[in-house]
Amino acid sequence: MTAQPRVVIVGAGIVGCALADELAMRGWAERVTVLDQGPLFATGGSTSHAPGLVFQTNPSKTMTGFAAYTVAKHSGLELDGRWCFNAVGGLEVATTPARVEELKRKAGYAASWGVPARLLDPDECAALHPLLNPGSVLAGFHTPGDGLANAVRAAEAQARRAIGQGTRFLPHHTVVGIESDNGKVTGVVTDQGTFPADIVVSCAGFWGPKIARMAGLELPLLPMAHQYVRTTPVSALADRKADALTEALLPILRHQDRDLYFREHEDRIGIGSYAHRPMPIDLADVAAPGETKSMPSMLAFTEEDFEPSWRDAADLLPALATAKVDEGFNGIFSFTPDGFPLLGEAPEISGFWIAEAVWVTHSAGVAAAMAEWLVDGQSDTDLHECDINRFEDVQLAPPYVHQRSSQNFVEVYDILHPLQPAEKPRPLRVSPFYPRQQELGAVFLEGSGWERPHWFGGNAELPGVESVPTRGAWASRYWSPIAGAEALATREGVAMYDMTPLKRLEITGPGALDFLQHSTTNQLNKPVGAVTYTLLLDERGGVRSDLTVARLGENRFQVGANGPLDLDWFTRRLPDNVQIRDITPGTCCIGVWGPLARDLVQPLTKTDFSHRGFGYFKARQAYLGEVPVTALRVSYVGELGWELYTDADVGLRLWDTLWEAGQQHEVVAAGRSAFNSLRLEKGYRSWGADMTAEHDPYEAGLGFAVRLDKGDFVGRDALLAKDPEHPARRLTCLLLDDPQAVVMGKEPVYVGDAPVGYVTSAAYGYCVGASIAYAWLPATATEPGTRVEVEYFGERLPARVAAEPLFDAAMARIRR
Repeated sequence: MTAQPRVVIVGAGIVGCALADELAMRGWAERVTVLDQGPLFATGGSTSHAPGLVFQTNPSKTMTGFAAYTVAKHSGLELDGRWCFNAVGGLEVATTPARVEELKRKAGYAASWGVPARLLDPDECAALHPLLNPGSVLAGFHTPGDGLANAVRAAEAQARRAIGQGTRFLPHHTVVGIESDNGKVTGVVTDQGTFPADIVVSCAGFWGPKIARMAGLELPLLPMAHQYVRTTPVSALADRKADALTEALLPILRHQDRDLYFREHEDRIGIGSYAHRPMPIDLADVAAPGETKSMPSMLAFTEEDFEPSWRDAADLLPALATAKVDEGFNGIFSFTPDGFPLLGEAPEISGFWIAEAVWVTHSAGVAAAMAEWLVDGQSDTDLHECDINRFEDVQLAPPYVHQRSSQNFVEVYDILHPLQPAEKPRPLRVSPFYPRQQELGAVFLEGSGWERPHWFGGNAELPGVESVPTRGAWASRYWSPIAGAEALATREGVAMYDMTPLKRLEITGPGALDFLQHSTTNQLNKPVGAVTYTLLLDERGGVRSDLTVARLGENRFQVGANGPLDLDWFTRRLPDNVQIRDITPGTCCIGVWGPLARDLVQPLTKTDFSHRGFGYFKARQAYLGEVPVTALRVSYVGELGWELYTDADVGLRLWDTLWEAGQQHEVVAAGRSAFNSLRLEKGYRSWGADMTAEHDPYEAGLGFAVRLDKGDFVGRDALLAKDPEHPARRLTCLLLDDPQAVVMGKEPVYVGDAPVGYVTSAAYGYCVGASIAYAWLPATATEPGTRVEVEYFGERLPARVAAEPLFDAAMARIRR
């Protein structure tokens, strides 16, 4: 049995205490030490002042799961006879028609992720929360399982359990350094001495960047101040006043149209506001515990910033007219560029782990996932949205972190479309083709810092634009019927797609083949020039990524990956005789696809691009005009064509060469919107949306990419224990009856009256004339022809299960 490692947790707030408890539950206790610079357990961090509202429902399945675990765990805790969680329920109200629609979407998320909830009319809202002004409320969303967490109590209750198993908690220990040797953490230095460690976990909250810097890591986290007040006694609460033990009877309340939330404090009301200006905090200006009378995390209240919020609060709760603000503070907590927590192991110092930017709402769930990761090597929960290594280098620049995190504060209660791009800083990353795309009227959205054309205004006169079906208002945002014409032009002629933003890795060295063979599921021991679609699994057989691997030399491979997490995964496991390089920034790629793709490309080169000379899933080096390219005969849209890679310095010349040659074939530039429709017509999966590490290849319909007979590979043993023919659930193609009913993803799918699954990806299929949705469903509901319903804005849309692929099942077009 492997000896338990020495673990030091930095921070005894709600996350550090929860993690210590979760580790103790898994047998790691006696060699775990928790350090904090402040007293136990009101340490002076965000936990000490947290209002404690726990709303579970989130567009993210992972974040909702964290919150649900937190509710379940805290509900079973108490501290000296006092509650740690008070399930008063949650109520979100809409005072605008747009918010009513948002609540319908939120009810859909709740159904998809298994959170009990229902929509309410104004009278039901007023009955649930009698202080509401019913005349200002149009609708409500009620979640009876939500409620109040007492963060300090919950932290101490969990700490006591860990202490009972042998964990040490040491207050008044200020961390001043992280020791390491040869890239491996060895200890934590404090003002009271050094603590040897095999694993260090930073749970320091908004102090996290300071701790991370000691380990050489720049943490993309911005401490921000957020206003919270308590009122004087409210007379309307006198008759139903919660006592000192209960503290609250009314449901927690959110008025997101005015960026406000409310909770009861016996006979007073607590009000939190996100309506004020962003208030970034410099950690150098924050006092250490004990240096001031108040908690370090509680800064002076700026009354002028709260005045508009007080008026809005009184409009919603007229009972506040006889009260006033009794006390307030600007409390510090953590924001990140994308709004998700920062979890995982640092990239360049083994054993230094992060669990930061975690709110009370998600604290116990995050701690459980982190404990699984530390003890078992991976979590049962898909964590790709939260992994600290998810960011590109440009996204770690301090001005980027500042701007995006500040914007996330502003938008925390805003109604955000799933395709809505951030506005600043842009443009940040552009392909060499960017000036030509601008000339063609490209409408750019953004991903990972890249400007990505979604359609081109210059294609407005294409045949077919007028015949593209209209769709609902929500699905029409960040969409144009031009995208439909671009999709049709791809199927009927030839189109050029900018594929530059897709992550490209070069893996070389004498051990490269063996390394990739062991890392992935498919057979890669093929001749030079072969291209293979393969999967990256975890030890439990979950799909952590899908890859396209081209063997360009005996010991040289180009890997088409999904993002920085793949680079991180490979880098951590790299043997001495293998090298890896991210070649994305220095290269670019154009996808040339359509039945006329060969007619466009072949005259530009002496290399044989015929089907016989350049078969499907093959790679070759060639010159197109003066431009050297690596050509891969692959297609994510299901048409004849090639991905053409070259160095960034000649990228613009490649575009111009192809564009000029394509004029006689009426070539079009096409964007991501058309691309997504075409890939769904072919049933091609998108990792991160359609499948994650929570799904295995057989469930996801990717068993064809698994070769169990090739030898050992990561996840093979887990797959051997599975039945490839009879998984319990499947990723399933649905066709909606109404072709104008285009859904967006994450909607619940019903069989009868019960939600049984959820949509992953969706688009209108312009070439099949149908609205397509892919969804996870129990296997019993996946037989073609099975009738289901997709809930969209509270309406049940009839749909049926369809056999896939919907387009060119014989693969004749792609192999011509």
